[in-house]
Amino acid sequence: MSFSRRNFLIATGVAAASTSVLSACSSGSEGGSQDKAPKVTGSKTTEIPVGTKADSTGPAPEVKGAVKGGTIYSLQQFDMDHMDPAQIYVSTEGAITVPIMRGLTGYKLDDKGNAVLVGDAATDAGTMKDGGKTWTYTIKDGIKWEDGSDLSMDDVRHTFERLFASFVTEGPRYVQDFLEGGDKYKGPYDGKSLDSIEVDGKNITFRLKEARVDFNYTLAMRGYSLVPKKQDTKEKYDKKPFSCGPYKVDSRSIGKSMTFVRNEHWDAKTDPIRNAYPDKFLFQFGYELVASTDRWIADQGNDQYAVPIFNEVAPERLAQVLTNAELKKRVLTAVDTVTYYWPINTTRIKDVKVRQAINYAWPHQQLQTIGGGAASQEIATTIFAPVTPGYTKFDLYGVDKKPGGNPEKAKALLKEAGKVGQKLVIAYQQSDTAVKTAVAIKNALEEAGFTVVNKQVDKSTFYTQIGKIDNDFDLFAAGWSPDWPGGYSQFYPCWSGKNIGDGRSNYAQLNDPGVNKAIDAAGKIADVEEANKAWGNVDKMIMELAAVVPDYHKIRNYMYGSKVGNVLWDAGNTCVALTKLYAKK
Repeated sequence: MSFSRRNFLIATGVAAASTSVLSACSSGSEGGSQDKAPKVTGSKTTEIPVGTKADSTGPAPEVKGAVKGGTIYSLQQFDMDHMDPAQIYVSTEGAITVPIMRGLTGYKLDDKGNAVLVGDAATDAGTMKDGGKTWTYTIKDGIKWEDGSDLSMDDVRHTFERLFASFVTEGPRYVQDFLEGGDKYKGPYDGKSLDSIEVDGKNITFRLKEARVDFNYTLAMRGYSLVPKKQDTKEKYDKKPFSCGPYKVDSRSIGKSMTFVRNEHWDAKTDPIRNAYPDKFLFQFGYELVASTDRWIADQGNDQYAVPIFNEVAPERLAQVLTNAELKKRVLTAVDTVTYYWPINTTRIKDVKVRQAINYAWPHQQLQTIGGGAASQEIATTIFAPVTPGYTKFDLYGVDKKPGGNPEKAKALLKEAGKVGQKLVIAYQQSDTAVKTAVAIKNALEEAGFTVVNKQVDKSTFYTQIGKIDNDFDLFAAGWSPDWPGGYSQFYPCWSGKNIGDGRSNYAQLNDPGVNKAIDAAGKIADVEEANKAWGNVDKMIMELAAVVPDYHKIRNYMYGSKVGNVLWDAGNTCVALTKLYAKK
């Protein structure tokens, strides 16, 4: 998922038992000590197995010591670009909507944040036939929308058929690409249905073009959450979605705040995933990292009940927080599966030597320092994170030996290409840290012989803008972790030429025949070890083409107020588990 999208391992044909995801290094929820800072390299992975039908039965297990009532607050940098699930492909949007949106499948957490894939609105995680070409789900009884109406099979069918509408440009494309006849279907608004989606009583069946044994994980993405047919306002649905979860949107002031209150029609007996302890969530936007961190440090008033969605401890405050025993008790630290990187627009920067020069010149060490140092980031040389099955260690551009950059080598490549003085337009988000990062990158690249123009892009629409084919940028800050357990969901969305288009996530617009062929082939390997090896080779092929500069692998440090209970890392959605929190009395 872009920004830090979401999760883990499974190639097409790989059995569910082989799925893996990174677990939290420490929950920090009850003041647990974190004497040693975690590292990405060497961190263990844990399985996300498929749960049983019993695991899919509600209610969710009670949180020990939790109490009902009160308000949980959040201090965030920016509002959500999208709230229509079909348009959600950014982690912040996925995380903030767990309390209001339900899908056919989802991730159930234990008391340490470890995840199991279960049926959410469905009675289980699905039944596959034909080796994974056909998947059937049975919908639970008793699920209601926020107006008290029942979740209908028309709603379930409509949820998936509306994915094909022309206004859906930003969300994931897996289901659209997987379903038979999806390449010709234009959506349900002209009254036509998609034949490969079949409804029979409480059952819905999907017929796929080819076997996908990971389709049950695909459906756990927020992009496939349910939408009521009668409430579908098409483009306008993006502003205020309808809920079948434990909370609903009560009010929203774009760019300023959003409030969730209880959905009185939610029945906990139908939901194995979500608890609903607070009466209300109040999300507040417009807080830079230093501002939110200082308020968490001060721990006054309502801030005692505040948690982050993705506002981490500011790099400028990280040492202060992590070396203070009392403050450190209120920090959730977790190693994420994400790699943050800078895609290079290959339609604008066509010469591979120029792209290689960018990689050689990159100031990794300076950027790591700006980002908070080794407690927050591990310098990357690959697209895959070390915690992801299939990761293969390599370093094509000498980063380990010269983490500060190699401007001499970069300049030599520019001379060979006849491109000394090459202009680069770099897009970055509007934040304090991003500005410092952009300056460091500009200085390093100009030392290597480039001419650099930095352009700030509004952070609430950043991914929309860099996701346009016809953009004016040569490099952009981005990031990705697999959308579900698998190398396919790491490399197909971001690096396959089949996924180039407005709103798609192949930001580099890479369309290399060899890479395309390798991605397709790796996605069909059934043997786990062979599949992992193939995905590692895909990573290296892309890096040889220098279509991207890997920047860093992420260690999350989330601070929260002293009166927030049970702050957990959600290993399934890779975020703070909002529906496991409670406000202490």
